[in-house]
Amino acid sequence: MLKKKKLKPEEDRKRNQMKKEKPYVYEKIMKYEEKVKKGESIAILQFQYDYACNFHCHHCCITKLRRPKGERCFTPKDVAELSRQADEMGLANIVITGGEPMIFPDFDEIVKAIDPQKFYITSDSNGFFLDEKRAKHLKKIGVDKVQISLDSLDANEHDDFRRRKGAHAKALRAIEAAQDAGLNVIVQTVVTKQRLRSKEFIDFLKFLNKKSVPVFVTFAKPVGAWEGNFDAMINKKDLKFLQGLEKSCDVFTHLTPSYGLNLGCIGVKRMVSVTKYGDIMPCPYMHTTLGNFFKEPLKDIIERGMNIKWFGKYVDTCLMAADKKFVKKYVAKKIYGKPLPVPYTEVFTEEDMIKKRKKKSK
Repeated sequence: MLKKKKLKPEEDRKRNQMKKEKPYVYEKIMKYEEKVKKGESIAILQFQYDYACNFHCHHCCITKLRRPKGERCFTPKDVAELSRQADEMGLANIVITGGEPMIFPDFDEIVKAIDPQKFYITSDSNGFFLDEKRAKHLKKIGVDKVQISLDSLDANEHDDFRRRKGAHAKALRAIEAAQDAGLNVIVQTVVTKQRLRSKEFIDFLKFLNKKSVPVFVTFAKPVGAWEGNFDAMINKKDLKFLQGLEKSCDVFTHLTPSYGLNLGCIGVKRMVSVTKYGDIMPCPYMHTTLGNFFKEPLKDIIERGMNIKWFGKYVDTCLMAADKKFVKKYVAKKIYGKPLPVPYTEVFTEEDMIKKRKKKSK
C-alpha cells in the first residue's frame, strides 16, 4: 500500500543537497515511488559488516548472531559485489553497522567498495571514537550521515546501559564533531514501554532538538540479550502517543512516513539486514534468514521476502516491538533456542505467503 504525503521542509532540503552532491543517488531515489507502486522493494541495506564492539550493551540484539571463527564472512571484495547487485536493483541506501564500525580496521575499504557516488552511506556509532578528526575523515571519504547512540541525559544511566564508563560524554562529543564536519546527524535511542511517557524522555527530546538533532526511536524488542523481555514491549496506544510527540518534536520511528512515502512496517519493503555471514534478514530484530548472499542473488532473496505477507503487504505496526501475539507465535515458538538466524521455512508456513503476488500496490 502506498500512501503519498508531502515532503517536509527538512526532507526537501536534504533531497536538494543530495541532488547536488550525489546526482546518481538522487536519480535512483526519485524512482522509489514508482518502484513501490510496482510492489518492488526499496530496501535500505542495514549492513552488519562485523560484530566487533567495544561496548557490552544490556539490550544487544546481535549477541546470538555471532559464530565461531572459520565461517565465510564479508571481505571488501564481497562488499563491492553486494554494492553492484544492490545498485542493479535501484537501491540507494546502505547503513554500515556492527558491532561498532569506528573500530573496524578496514572501514575505509568498506566505504570505497560500496562506492559513495552510488549510495547514500550512513554509519552507526556509539560515538566513543568519533572525534573531530575522525568525523572530518568520514565526510571526506564519502559517508553522508552518522547515527549516534544515546540513551539518557543522565551520564551514569547511559554509561550503565551501555556498560562503558565515559560513553555518555563521548557520545555528546561525537554529535558536535559530526555536525561541525558537515555530516548529517541523528541520535538513535532505545525506548522501553516504561521510558516512553517519562519526563526524562521528553526532556531528552527537547535537549537534542535544541541542538538541531533529530531523534530516531528504537523500541525495545524481546530478542538478543533481551530475549523474553515482553514487559518492555509497547502497544498500539504507545505508538499513537509517540505519533503525537512527532507533531511537536523532531522524533521519528521506522513507521514514520518519510520522503512522501508511508509504508508502515518497513521490513523487507524498505529495509533488510545483511549479517556478517551473508544471511539476509527482514530487519535487525527478526532473526530469520530469507537466504544467503554468498549462495544466491540479492534480488531473488528480497523478492522471496516480499512474497511473505508480513513484509510484502502493508502492516501498520512494528511486529517485533508492539505485537506480542506475532512475537510469541513466530519468534518465541520458532526462533528462541535455535542457532541464528533460523531459515524462513522454519518460521513461516504456506498460510503466511502471498498467493500469486502481483507487482503493484495493494
